[in-house]
Amino acid sequence: MRAVTQSVLGGTEVLRLEDVARPEPFYGEVLVRVHAASLNPVDPAAREIGLYIGEPPFTLGWDVSGVVEQVGIGVTRFRVGDEVFGMPRFPHRAGAHAEYLTAPARDLALKPASLSHVEAAALPLTGLTAWQSLIPRARIRKGQTVLIHAAAGGIGHLAVQIAKSAGARVIGTASAANREFVLGLGADEVVDYRNEDFTKAVEDVDVVLSTLGGDVAERSVSVIRDGGTLLQMHYSTRDRAFPEAVRRGIDTRFQLVEPDGSGLEALADLVERDLLRVHVARVFALEEFAAAHALMEAGGFAGKLVFGLV
Repeated sequence: MRAVTQSVLGGTEVLRLEDVARPEPFYGEVLVRVHAASLNPVDPAAREIGLYIGEPPFTLGWDVSGVVEQVGIGVTRFRVGDEVFGMPRFPHRAGAHAEYLTAPARDLALKPASLSHVEAAALPLTGLTAWQSLIPRARIRKGQTVLIHAAAGGIGHLAVQIAKSAGARVIGTASAANREFVLGLGADEVVDYRNEDFTKAVEDVDVVLSTLGGDVAERSVSVIRDGGTLLQMHYSTRDRAFPEAVRRGIDTRFQLVEPDGSGLEALADLVERDLLRVHVARVFALEEFAAAHALMEAGGFAGKLVFGLV
């Protein structure tokens, strides 16, 4: 099979499209023929510094949508021919940027019938990040106010919709160019982060979701009510201490997404009820791996980048 591999850490120049051995499913696993696999910001970070997955050789990628080709011993969840999607093994190695991968059956779910494989591959990592943060952890509910930073981004554009489906009032930060896109997702208000200081435009919110580095998370504490929640998930802020948050009883624990079959099913249910849609900014062929990584690092697009293999 073909896979995008690397043998050393570095820039896009270290990536290679090579023929490698097709994996075999172990106990409790399935073999998936990959129809589409998406990129996330963690992929360039893993490529450059081995974030989460250590030293090469490896094949990057977690988000996947495809068809079950083989079922390992003990698997009762799926059958050969089932269309599935998921984020297997994260943050350990999964190897989704390839024509086949093996995955624990419990890390996958049936693909929503209304989504193409390209759309389904764009959903797991970002969708589960937003879902696990806003629903099981923050337990947002009707009438609360949620501030979502980078609301046009991969996680942000899904978080807006998930928060709205729970009945929250949603404020998003985005560039002026993405204002209408974010409003179209259901946001009640958009703050232009390039021309407005969100700490002056927003106050007394119940929950803030921040995927950004720098000082955004720390500055966000000032707009949260006492006892509220700061959902911070940028790796660079994982060990930051916020004295004001401690004093005011604000939960600021770093959160990392986990594989979650039931969470995927919850996302699929929102999709089928027309409460959640995933935006794909661009589709690349697997051979265009360097261009895809370059665009991911450059940013400035709304939604997700996806490799379409079939």
